[in-house]
This record gives sequence, C-alpha cells and structure tokens, in this order.
Amino acid sequence: MKYLLTLYADESRFGDMTPEQGREHMQRWDAYTTEAIEAGVHLGGEGLQPSATATTVRIEESDQIVTDGPFAETKEQLGGYYLLDCSDLDEALAWARKIPMPGGAVEVRPVMDYAASGSSVHSQEAQAPR
Repeated sequence: MKYLLTLYADESRFGDMTPEQGREHMQRWDAYTTEAIEAGVHLGGEGLQPSATATTVRIEESDQIVTDGPFAETKEQLGGYYLLDCSDLDEALAWARKIPMPGGAVEVRPVMDYAASGSSVHSQEAQAPR
C-alpha cells in the first residue's frame, strides 16, 4: 500500500544555519532517502521551497480566490514529502520515526485506492499494489 509522509516543521529554524550546518543537515536526509531506496519502499519525494513562495487558490461556490502565502497560518509549515510503498501502516510509521527532523511532525496517510473508489481515469500503474 502507498503512504504519503508529509513533513512539517518551523521553517524559521533553518534560516540561521551556516553552510556547513546545512550540508550536515542534508547528509542526514540523504542517508534516510538512500535507506528507503535500498529497502525498496521509496517511490518519490521532494522538499519544498519556503512557505513564503506559496500561492493558494481557495475554491468557493461561485468564485476562486488566489492569495500569496501558504494554505494555513500555522507555526509549522509543510516542508516536503515522501511517497513510500509499505506493507502496512506499522511499516509506514517505522519509516516516519526515522525521519531526521527533530522538533517536527510527520503526518502518515494512506494514498487513495482509485480502483476501489470506482475511478476509471487513473492509470493502472497508480493503482498497482506492492
């Protein structure tokens, strides 16, 4: 089953990093990603630019409103994600616990099973089980 691990942290913590600290920080992420790839669970993932670069489209009944900034005003911002193919929630949670992000939060969610939902549009590849 596919799980999306969304990563939330206070991005202001990273603004004061020296270049050396930034490299050390990235090495921890590289090690985590390499481990997930080698274990065969890694399907994808990306880090995101700071929330100040976000643009939000709010969809109302009769209008769409476009605003600069992130969707929610919160202390923690969405910083990236991993898409993993795990046998069950316990395995996905084990991978979430390994995320090298002290002080942050990882939301773990199963990806929708489009075949079970009756979709005839999504590709067979997106529906393929592990």
